[in-house]
Amino acid sequence: MKPGVLLTRRIPPAVLRRLEEACAVDRHDADCAIPRHELLARVRGKQALLCLLTDRVDAEVLDAGSDLKIVANIAVGFDNVDVAAARRRGLVVTNTPDVLTEATAEFTWALILAATRRVSEGERLLRRGEWTGWALDFMLGMELRGKQLGIIGLGRIGAAVATRAPAFGMRVAACSLDGAEPPWPAGAVPPPVEMMALQDLLSTSDVVTLHVPLTPSTRRLIDDRALSRMRRSAFLVNTSRGPVVDEAALAAALRERRIAGAALDVYEHEPRVHQGLLGLENVVLAPHLGSATTETRTAMAALAVDNVLAVLSGRPPLTPVGA
Repeated sequence: MKPGVLLTRRIPPAVLRRLEEACAVDRHDADCAIPRHELLARVRGKQALLCLLTDRVDAEVLDAGSDLKIVANIAVGFDNVDVAAARRRGLVVTNTPDVLTEATAEFTWALILAATRRVSEGERLLRRGEWTGWALDFMLGMELRGKQLGIIGLGRIGAAVATRAPAFGMRVAACSLDGAEPPWPAGAVPPPVEMMALQDLLSTSDVVTLHVPLTPSTRRLIDDRALSRMRRSAFLVNTSRGPVVDEAALAAALRERRIAGAALDVYEHEPRVHQGLLGLENVVLAPHLGSATTETRTAMAALAVDNVLAVLSGRPPLTPVGA
């Protein structure tokens, strides 16, 4: 008999066919996340769980899935999985690093440009029919050339963002919370980077962009105190995890113009967004699109399936968490 696999969301057909050739796949095909009660019921008897960041895989789920051998998370982050609980049960947990680095770095720059040049604000004004024509002082933004890009978290994605900074004439400052050497993308020319303490980076950067995993130490890393250190002319960008930013504090800082603007792709309580942010013109809000390209999402699903097939056939996983 084929081993049973629970798949909590749709994946590209070509990737699914490869999984179905080797496994008996139980798919949740709805557009929304699998309801908690269904996850607990359908994981029973399965040998593998392919899940997304929207699925909370805790001890209760792992106990229900007592036959599980692997939890394959289709994301680079894995804060939705209780990795310690999985290890105590002898389970493998995998993620999908590397394959989404370039897409997320590209999207980070899209948000930087959208925020600093007021693109979303201008489009909303135009769609409302309020544009009255060109003027010398109309909707002035901030030019990037000569400014400082402050990167918090110089891992794969942070490093990829940094390599693009010279194209915009920006100098790079960075804060590495774990002290590891930056994993520069293959073939890329590493730009000059000035390493700084967090408080110094916040107080000197014109754009601050977040690229840290969600851990107890990074939860609400950007709070009211951190925001108060930033320049009034500065912009905050977050494509990492929503809870890294205190959204209520950010809404207040934006409303009071204590910082110039922000661009967010992730939120504290997705898919809900703090009400205080929704009515503000100086914030760009995107619906978690950082890795949303056809190529990247396909590669993410394929890597997760490769991990499942490896473990279920007795081979080591390709990208185990914490290895």
